[in-house]
Amino acid sequence: MTPRERVLTAFNHEPPDRVPCWCGSSVEFWDKAKQQLGYDDEQLRLRLGDDFRRVLPIYAGPVVPLSPGANSRTVFGIERNGIGYGHPMNHPLANATLAQVHDYPWPDPAWMDVSQIRQNAKKHAGRYAILGGDWSPFWHDAIDLLGMETLFIKMYGEPEVVDAVFAHIVDFYAAVNERVFDAAADAIDVFFFGNDFGSQIGPLLGPDLFARFILPHMKRLIDLARSYGLKTQLHCCGGFAPLIPLMIDARLDSLHAVQPSCCGMELPTLKREFGDRIVFNGCIDSHHVLIEGTPDSVRRDTRRVLDIMSPGGGFIAGASHDTILPETPLENVLAMFDTITAG
Repeated sequence: MTPRERVLTAFNHEPPDRVPCWCGSSVEFWDKAKQQLGYDDEQLRLRLGDDFRRVLPIYAGPVVPLSPGANSRTVFGIERNGIGYGHPMNHPLANATLAQVHDYPWPDPAWMDVSQIRQNAKKHAGRYAILGGDWSPFWHDAIDLLGMETLFIKMYGEPEVVDAVFAHIVDFYAAVNERVFDAAADAIDVFFFGNDFGSQIGPLLGPDLFARFILPHMKRLIDLARSYGLKTQLHCCGGFAPLIPLMIDARLDSLHAVQPSCCGMELPTLKREFGDRIVFNGCIDSHHVLIEGTPDSVRRDTRRVLDIMSPGGGFIAGASHDTILPETPLENVLAMFDTITAG
């Protein structure tokens, strides 16, 4: 099978020739791996057996100077500072009225340049499974705009404000993704988007609030992608098992970077209860096994996960957190991928 055929077979819940490989990494680990192995980006992906390639729109909107102390700015005008993605420096809609939410300077979808997406996807000549679409982290954007505690409080006290904030955010992402799909849906296989609804000890909000405030917007993006004939995959960290039935009802195809170290995410249970209805991606523990283990222990645990998750298809193997951290030993990551690709 080609990598693309392998992935689509898994998405159809049929056994492929081997379990597909997913490779996500922090920039720091990726650079370390390239340096140690003497590879460029594509050579490293080939060495790891990655069955996916990704294309994205590029921000081409107004460039606004950062305030002192800020190291980045989101498309919704939130400045951030700190390590990595950092933290929002303010929450401009924390005290906003409904009218002020509507009057907020929401971004223009035309700021996202989609002109090169189809060409970039076609470079792979149909060999790899192509991920496309905007990351669309509408949950995180709402937290940035309102603050997490305020967002939860307003769900009870001012639900109309929460509805309006989510509607404006998802209006933007739906329009961007529609532009992406209009330009390149025939060259894309999977719409890949991300919102983290779980913590180490369980979901950040229960099924009732999730169904009321989140699911309609998630379903809107899923339905849009499906209308173009695309599969859908959500990145969602943490323990969110109580939300999985709702995601399945929304016709989500795949859940990405399943973390077995989190509460409720025991792999045998997930496979037994949901494995015939949704694709699980990830599942090999990057929290402990990849960082703290040895190549031999990584091979053993990878084999154990494959034995649990691969029967009947519906499984893509990779690290349980998409951003493999720089402190992860390269030899452990190679051991994981070599075990997966050995079949």
